[in-house]
Amino acid sequence: MADCVDRRIVLGGIAGLATTPALAQARAAETNGAGRAGAAETPLARRLADYVDSISFADLDAATVERTKVHFLDSLGCAFASFSEKPVAAVRELALSGGGNAATLIGTKRRSTLDWAVFANGAAIRADDMNDGYSTSGHPSDNNAVCLAVAESERASGADLLLSIVLAYEVECRLLDAARQGVDSWDHPNYALIASALAAGKLMKLSRERLTEAVNIALSGHLAMRQTRLGELANWKGLAGPDAARSSVFAAQLARAGITGPAPIFEGDAGFFKLVSGPMDVNTATFGRGARRFKIQDCFIKSYPSQAQTQTVVPAAAKVAQAVGDLKRIRGIEIRTTRSGWFNAGRTADRFAPETSESADHSLPYIAARAMLDGTITTASYTAEALHDPRVVALLKLTTVREDPMLTALAPKQSPNVVAATLDDGRVVTERVDDLPGFVGRPMQRADVEEKFQRVTKSILARSQMQRISDVVWGLGRAASVGALIESLVIPA
Repeated sequence: MADCVDRRIVLGGIAGLATTPALAQARAAETNGAGRAGAAETPLARRLADYVDSISFADLDAATVERTKVHFLDSLGCAFASFSEKPVAAVRELALSGGGNAATLIGTKRRSTLDWAVFANGAAIRADDMNDGYSTSGHPSDNNAVCLAVAESERASGADLLLSIVLAYEVECRLLDAARQGVDSWDHPNYALIASALAAGKLMKLSRERLTEAVNIALSGHLAMRQTRLGELANWKGLAGPDAARSSVFAAQLARAGITGPAPIFEGDAGFFKLVSGPMDVNTATFGRGARRFKIQDCFIKSYPSQAQTQTVVPAAAKVAQAVGDLKRIRGIEIRTTRSGWFNAGRTADRFAPETSESADHSLPYIAARAMLDGTITTASYTAEALHDPRVVALLKLTTVREDPMLTALAPKQSPNVVAATLDDGRVVTERVDDLPGFVGRPMQRADVEEKFQRVTKSILARSQMQRISDVVWGLGRAASVGALIESLVIPA
């Protein structure tokens, strides 16, 4: 996803952690829910734990519950769509090779350990870069693999599952708001790490103290580097989020067993604020509850398997190609985009000659060229043959990408792109698309997400099974367990 830098005001720190008494004092502050100067200095890990512990399914409004089901069904569709792809299959085999019986791998009847199930299912959800996103950074649906696996292992209800998803989205999105990342910083899975640790702990019914320790352990033992999203992109682009989810579940398990972690993990002299995120201002009193809007309603769902800022270039490029007819008439192609679109998907040389599917699905010029040729973008757009198609190579040589400040001003609510093709007679054919169904201003409804679910899973699921999965998801709030959901996700032999 695209990222930008936005440093905020730092919270009051707790100093002197080199000594045992100071460490004990910090631990006491977390346990008591207050710092030396009162509640204003309560460590952030404890405040996040307090919030998560205090919310019940009854605190969710009907619109939030519905939106959660929509996003969860979308995640399942993404997982099925990538089921047979090499990185996903490789991770799944590794997960199955070590045994374990805690949670089921999506698409199979087979089970693995909790952390491996989370990693394998997360890899499937994330693989095609078709899962949902938030603002200009983050994939909150990375947390859904955690919520599904832990709900199964804990024999949780459907309502418990939905609540854990809402809380994971809420925590991650609020943290992303407080400390946006850029090229000079760390990667966004660090925020999913915190969110997933709390969501897992909620399903495990951990106390506030144990939830706090889950965050402390998760952050101290795992950090994701921003290099994952720079240069020629590798398989790890789609695995960094699942790896954070895997680590978060392990942290929650350790916390449940009574293991403690470093504190205060955010505010300490060598803590998260100082070494990783930069200053952050996080006020949990503003988080979603009841009528107060939950952040899952501010997340978007993609129409195509490509990076967020490239979504609207697909229909724009396809419309240009339709108007031009013979693409050999094109003498130049200009793509005008947002600052994030240019910086993340149209700035570097590798975006104009991608060698991996991960780089191609983060390339505005490649996606525009491929959409001109095919009329759309699918996972087949990123095969080796597609990447080296002489026709697409020729179009890429004609393409330039630049930021348009007028388009930047519309982000992140919209993610507009303009495609302008100059023809051999001097005529310019231009198309602009600002947003699509699934964007924050045009959220997908049941019918919309079911259409996408059926479209991306039709090669692997029968129509009857698609409908069964949808029905189970829509009824989750009334389900005493997630057993029927797990059974519905098995692909017939």
